[in-house]
Amino acid sequence: MAHSYTPGLTVTEQTVIHRRRMLPLPGKVVVAVGDRVRSDQVVAKAELPGKVFPINLANQLSVTPGEMKGYLTKREGDAVAKDEILAENNPLIKWFKTEIRSPVSGTIESISSVTGQVLLREPPRVLELLAYVDGTITDTIPQQGVVVETTCSLVQGIFGIGGETSGDIVVAVQAPDEPLTANHLTSAMKGKVVVGGSFLSAETMKQAKAVGVAGLVVGGIHDEDLRALLGYDLGVAITGTEQVGFTLILTEGFGTIPMAAKTFTLLSSHAGQKASISGATQIRAGVIRPEIIIPQRDGQPKTAGQSQREGIRLGDPVRIIRDPMFGRIGEVSALPSELTKIPTESEVRVLEVKFADGKTAVIPRTNIEVIEGA
Repeated sequence: MAHSYTPGLTVTEQTVIHRRRMLPLPGKVVVAVGDRVRSDQVVAKAELPGKVFPINLANQLSVTPGEMKGYLTKREGDAVAKDEILAENNPLIKWFKTEIRSPVSGTIESISSVTGQVLLREPPRVLELLAYVDGTITDTIPQQGVVVETTCSLVQGIFGIGGETSGDIVVAVQAPDEPLTANHLTSAMKGKVVVGGSFLSAETMKQAKAVGVAGLVVGGIHDEDLRALLGYDLGVAITGTEQVGFTLILTEGFGTIPMAAKTFTLLSSHAGQKASISGATQIRAGVIRPEIIIPQRDGQPKTAGQSQREGIRLGDPVRIIRDPMFGRIGEVSALPSELTKIPTESEVRVLEVKFADGKTAVIPRTNIEVIEGA
């Protein structure tokens, strides 16, 4: 029998995950298989070539390119410091003396007697790749990166912005339907991952940036507040590179939407523990979800990784992902096998969802996602 499976957000107390950490260009892996690593530990390094600065020395010395080398005080490959003399003339009258100084520190990459230009290159910048999560190195890819395994609690969000960061979890509200306000944020939350409830305002985000929180996790946000924060409309490309001062993860969607009780309970149970978070989101092919990873503490028993589900089951918690009930959460109360005609006149497979208030609704299966758990 074929199964209809709707992928969804994972919210689980314990699972095993693997995170592949790769350099953008060849470099050096500095850890070995079996090493225990911290989220902020460097696992690989690469050198990014320094910026090139061209200087037309022939013009500045008022000589031909072929004559330029006679005025140089440095050769190709020599190191130079900022403001160090690169070339000079020696006129009979000292007031006519010209000295060309280096605008940067670096090395002389090339000297051209054809163009009269000297190319200076700044020192290479070292790119350090961090582990991102506390865990164990299970594989190394020479000159490229590593795979980190960790046993953890995992919460996936529906949308996020901002890059990878980490911090201790602080639950700032009392209930999943309580909005996170600016008054909830204090100086003690600097560098923390702050969990709110149903909503996050522009004023609260401004306060979060001033406090210096590492991340915010809430149920929903108004799209105009997100636009104001970014200064532009987000397209359909992957997010995660935004520089707004913190990482933001929405667990439910856009609008004022209470955080799912299961999600709020899980995060609350880990208050005070360190979490690694990422706001990277990609909706189209190759789906990427924003995530909150809470590594298992030493001494806790390990479990095997989650197995792939075979289909939707009665009692599964689901979230509706299309209007007019976008963001509502309930559980599957019936799974009709026959096709059902919907208002668009299409015949599709549907399911019945029961909400917390006891009401039910028949929803196309493509309009829901399963909230996966352990």
